[in-house]
Amino acid sequence: MSLNAKPISILIFFLFFTVSNQKPTAYDAVKRYNLPVGILPKGVVDYELNPKTGDFKVYFNDTCKFSIQSYQLKYKSTISGVISPSHVKNLKGVSVKVLFFWVNIAEVSLDGDELDFSVGIASASFPASDFVESPQCGCGFDCNGLVFSS
Repeated sequence: MSLNAKPISILIFFLFFTVSNQKPTAYDAVKRYNLPVGILPKGVVDYELNPKTGDFKVYFNDTCKFSIQSYQLKYKSTISGVISPSHVKNLKGVSVKVLFFWVNIAEVSLDGDELDFSVGIASASFPASDFVESPQCGCGFDCNGLVFSS
């Protein structure tokens, strides 16, 4: 009987190790830092996160552009920054079009029910509830069943 128990215990250990080592999605990681998943558009293919420092990189297949309300946003194929509870700083790779110029979004923070986006000297606030879902590249939240890759 001990011969059969050994392979079963090895199988249970292997299954536990495999399941417990699965990396959460980038969207799950964002939620763990008390930020809404909608700050990341759909289409994340991978990410890196150092839980000690908060340094992160998020990867997409391509540049992602879309509009939300009256703003045009652009995510490069790799974005990076430092994440901490309710806050992202040193953000690189995300920009917003202001008039005729693309301006980098440097920080994102959750302040109560408001999500603040800072471009350095200026910022804009939106209800955090607007970011419960992730926007789609190409069409944002107004896709009407259309699917775009960038």
